[in-house]
Amino acid sequence: MVRKGNLLLGILVGFAIHVILGYVIPIAGDLIAGIAAGYLAKGLGRGAIAGFLSGIIGELILALVLIFAIIPLASFFPFIAPYIGYLQAGILVSALLIALKGALIGLIGGVIGGAISLKI
Repeated sequence: MVRKGNLLLGILVGFAIHVILGYVIPIAGDLIAGIAAGYLAKGLGRGAIAGFLSGIIGELILALVLIFAIIPLASFFPFIAPYIGYLQAGILVSALLIALKGALIGLIGGVIGGAISLKI
């Protein structure tokens, strides 16, 4: 008999692991976070959802931090002030691509973690 896991707990734990490991060891950290999220969510579908959401939320938080960190940088380097909008747009586009990478690897990890949870 398979017990249902906690999807929200899986997403939150996967997000926390993603924030800690996702920037230190980029691809392996995303995969480990997805596996943990999928294991806690229990099941292939729920694990995939938990891994995907934890990966995309973690990367989008990074994008917001980077976008708003550029604004004070203009006070230290006034020559980049006219280009702040372009810098923010470039960071947003690159962060969205990185978020897609984190979400897809988290999804794969979530499926692996969900499969592991069904075997144990």
